[in-house]
Amino acid sequence: MRIAVTGSIATDHLMTFPGRFGDQLIAEQLDRVSLSFLVDDLQIRRGGCAANIAFGMGCLGLTPVLVGAVGADFADYRSWLERHGVDCASVHVSELHHTARFLCTTDDDHNQIASFYTGAMAEAREIELGPIAERLGGLDLVLISPNDPAAMLRHTDEARRRGIPFAADPSQQLARMPGEEIRQLVEGAAYLFSNDYELGLIEQKTGWSGEEILDRVGVRVTTLGPKGARIDRKGEPSLHISPAPELGKADPTGVGDAFRAGFLAGLSWGLPLERCAQIGNLTATHVLERVGCQEYELGQRVFLERFAGAYGSAAADEVGAHARCHYA
Repeated sequence: MRIAVTGSIATDHLMTFPGRFGDQLIAEQLDRVSLSFLVDDLQIRRGGCAANIAFGMGCLGLTPVLVGAVGADFADYRSWLERHGVDCASVHVSELHHTARFLCTTDDDHNQIASFYTGAMAEAREIELGPIAERLGGLDLVLISPNDPAAMLRHTDEARRRGIPFAADPSQQLARMPGEEIRQLVEGAAYLFSNDYELGLIEQKTGWSGEEILDRVGVRVTTLGPKGARIDRKGEPSLHISPAPELGKADPTGVGDAFRAGFLAGLSWGLPLERCAQIGNLTATHVLERVGCQEYELGQRVFLERFAGAYGSAAADEVGAHARCHYA
């Protein structure tokens, strides 16, 4: 499959707070919060939703097309992504702004408080999908992941007009976007990605019930954190996919992006939805075990051994017929 991954490309500034955010909040004064957290650690890593997803797909042996806007400071990052199998030819380089920045603090319970500086990402709204599809000889799927809101709406509208199947992944922009815009992103999507909290936010902001959402999308994929994932389709029973056991927990940033990378890889290989979600779960586990969204390695032998341990040898054989993990 020729898959274009649209969305943010950013540098992550990841910090850890040795305590619990909830312990610092006063219930009677939530309307005037004034807090400062002294953090123990600062890690600067490559990130951005689209770049994280494309990186994961590349590590699994695919060649995803990254679509987003960056600054002139992107040169080293571009080289890193291309070495990991990502097509960066359709990335727009701003002449005015730096690449976006993501600043995130994580507490002892893995709760997170984050801010995002747009920077060059605001220019993503200028990107047309048409020339990209022409360069590649067509597109089979466009993922609309968190990005400049105007860019997300433009890409969704263009995918509809050109008849290109698209996957909606509004996640981090749900807090900012009004219900009408969220409805525009979701309506007609072949796939809708969210976690369980975000799904509730989608329902609240759109005014649609869970069943009404299923009337408007092909497949709804909901990640459930340590409980795995759930797949829903209209008129069919829900499918629950158990999580892949982790070797440890370091930082949850980017776990959802890695899930999407694995899921899309499975789709590209023509595997059933259950298998796609299992690949997503195990890829996500690799991110959870490291600090940084792109600091993990997927070794072919180890990946398939862990897959067999989580989901059985027959499932691992099915995945092994397609996966070409880059690093041992």
